[in-house]
Amino acid sequence: MTGTLDLAVARKVLAAQPFSVLLGAGLTAFGDGEATLELDLRGELLNQNGSVHGGVLGYAAENAAAFTAGSALGVGLVTAGFTIDFLRPALGETLRSHARVIRAGRTRAVCRCDLTTVHADGTSTLCAVAQGTMAITEPTRGAGHDAP
Repeated sequence: MTGTLDLAVARKVLAAQPFSVLLGAGLTAFGDGEATLELDLRGELLNQNGSVHGGVLGYAAENAAAFTAGSALGVGLVTAGFTIDFLRPALGETLRSHARVIRAGRTRAVCRCDLTTVHADGTSTLCAVAQGTMAITEPTRGAGHDAP
């Protein structure tokens, strides 16, 4: 099923994801082919070196990309592919994952995501970049499969 989403509906979708609730993730922006997901960093989300665990970074990038694709394609999406490059240790108060659609077709969207940590003084540091392809799970009758 596809449809138009707004920030309020997207936040309800996020709130229905038990893992997102566990992490304390929130959508701060959504629409027009972009989305921003944020979460406050706390000890449980860090690795043994004191930086954000790579799994948390992967979650934030993939989920922001999925919401971004949803702003272009509607609901009913799954991740078809995903890559992430860790640039530096993620240290800060807040993790911000900002994704944007690179290309959207009828059944797929390719999204890029920049992950930054926001420090107490308001400055931010880019710590990872990711790219994901999201696919509609139930394409409308007659729609062809198009390459991203």
